[in-house]
Amino acid sequence: MPVWGMSRPRIFIDGHVGTTGLRIRDLLVRRGDLELLAPEESRRKDVEVRRDLLNRADLVVLCLPDDAAREAVALIEDDATRVIDASTAHRVAEGWVYGLPEIGPLQRDAVASSRRVSNPGCWPTSAILALRPLVDEGMLSPEAPVTLHGLSGYTGGGRSLIERWEDPSNGLVGLVHEAPYAIERRHKHSPEMAKYSLLAVAPHFIPSVGPFRCGMRVEMPLHAAMLGPGVSAKRIHEVLSDRYASESFVQVVQWSEGTPPDEFTLDPQACNDTNRVDLHVVGHPDGHVLMVGILDNLGKGAAGAALQSLNLMLGLDEATGLASS
Repeated sequence: MPVWGMSRPRIFIDGHVGTTGLRIRDLLVRRGDLELLAPEESRRKDVEVRRDLLNRADLVVLCLPDDAAREAVALIEDDATRVIDASTAHRVAEGWVYGLPEIGPLQRDAVASSRRVSNPGCWPTSAILALRPLVDEGMLSPEAPVTLHGLSGYTGGGRSLIERWEDPSNGLVGLVHEAPYAIERRHKHSPEMAKYSLLAVAPHFIPSVGPFRCGMRVEMPLHAAMLGPGVSAKRIHEVLSDRYASESFVQVVQWSEGTPPDEFTLDPQACNDTNRVDLHVVGHPDGHVLMVGILDNLGKGAAGAALQSLNLMLGLDEATGLASS
């Protein structure tokens, strides 16, 4: 782990004008402990300018489409340059560490010591944090046919989706219902959901977009027949509470058994502008269990997660520059 002394680590965000890149830059620019490298605006797509910055930086954050992210990695010739990739390109790739420190007892150290870290997807983050402990404890079989329903603000789809939803001519402003998407194909986040939840089969994932900019809710219904003997909502809540008791950015919400939720209990925007994930566990009289994860899709679901990894990789306090509430 490097010791920086009086010098400041040099950070280059390749793709800083995109939705995630802008949020990461906003979080970093206010810090005095880092030096941000950036090209002139007119030359930000110049390959040779980018090559120079990619190799001069101590740590690079890639906020690019998948193919462009792979190309950027290929431009790095300095073995000392460390990389966090916010795209989907390397999330299940050999040689890359998954940047979700809370996933297990060894993950934090793996992130801290890695040269190549892949930032988790927004959808998988709460799903993995909810499901992985159940598989680890034998409460949910790896063969379980898991179904997930997700609701996200439209910023989750990047610039093209933002423009689509905010263009008045499309009639989406003020839409009174959510709009499912990608339901006819395998979602690009499914492989990481399966791999890091330790599921043998990728979940049936049903994503949707709502008429709000930011925020995310992932619902994970578990039928009683999928759960091991004696597994109840209360037991699942206890396991999750124990697992994340010392985690700053994962909150297992206390919910009194039998207390019905109101219209705001599962607000997908409840964690906006934080790096927090809220996990809810709701029991059903027939033994079914509903787990719900809520997070800021651009916070813990993107930029915040990248900053956690960045801090760990630089030997800094993991929570530097991040808000949990």
